Amino acid sequence: MWINFGTSIISIVIVLTIFDLSEAIRCYQCSSNEDAKGQDNCGAYRTFDEREHIAIDCNSQESHMPGSFCMKVTQQSPRGYIWDGRWRQVIRRCASVADTGVTGVCNWGVYENGIYWEECYCSEDKCNSSNVVIGSYVGIVSAIFVLIFS
Repeated sequence: MWINFGTSIISIVIVLTIFDLSEAIRCYQCSSNEDAKGQDNCGAYRTFDEREHIAIDCNSQESHMPGSFCMKVTQQSPRGYIWDGRWRQVIRRCASVADTGVTGVCNWGVYENGIYWEECYCSEDKCNSSNVVIGSYVGIVSAIFVLIFS
């Protein structure tokens, strides 16, 4: 009886381990802060090129933040245009907890110092590669109105 019970427990653990590995999400992981001067590998100023990056398993050791979904964070300074010196920062990584508790959405706002921010959470493989997120134009226009009328 003990052998059957032990064998059953080991079988269940093996099945759950295999199932857990197959359910791991794969996300792109980069930060424009880590780019060498003059380079834009994370898509802050130019289109993010999926061919230059490998999506990583969010439950692997190479993930900076283990998690069950992907996120993309964009921050942008309030003055000028990109070609006039406005800076942008993009971070793509795995995430374990969304601030809102919901994935598949983007949240945006403006910090007190005028920096526009947007955080997008998604739960599909490689979903944080998007350069234009649905709703970001609405967010940018709304942020401009907040800056103008506040």
